[in-house]
Amino acid sequence: MINRALQGFVIETYGKDVWDEVRSVADLRFDEFEAMLRYEDALTLSCFNAVTQVMSLPEISVLEDLGIYLITHPPLDPLRRLLRFGGASFTEFILSLDELAERGRMAIPDIELPEFSVRQIGPDEFEVTAHWSMPGIGGILLGALRAMADDYGALAILNLEPFDGRAERLTITIHDTHHAAGRQFLLAEAGP
Repeated sequence: MINRALQGFVIETYGKDVWDEVRSVADLRFDEFEAMLRYEDALTLSCFNAVTQVMSLPEISVLEDLGIYLITHPPLDPLRRLLRFGGASFTEFILSLDELAERGRMAIPDIELPEFSVRQIGPDEFEVTAHWSMPGIGGILLGALRAMADDYGALAILNLEPFDGRAERLTITIHDTHHAAGRQFLLAEAGP
């Protein structure tokens, strides 16, 4: 699914021609990723590296933009909805991140999601540790959490800590949980 999201992000943001160049640089021998197929981590990393090379962008910029795309792109709204079930406020949502992998597996049993652990270090300060098979989840999480803060209408400062070789960590300081009007969220989607 990450491969498919990366492909969609590049095509939607930069165009099909850029995706074709990425495919060429990464030596992909097919036109597009299938969302439900598993791909080797090396192929994913090769594709990601090709995106940063073709776009001449730092890795963190691409990762963060991908995280934002996962939350804000309308066809991916089911992911946003899954995340919003984590809590009525951005604070509750952050505290529920360590349950995200289980919630995701309830929706799609075979899905491989990163594992998160949350530690509250102050009244409005949190540390989120991310473990995944590939590096870069911290940058994706940074973008996704920034988009989710906007979704909730919260004002928060998020920082990605330097990678320590074992896990990726973010620190979050929530300054105002009602800074702006958040996006509407209903438990059930509106029917026809």
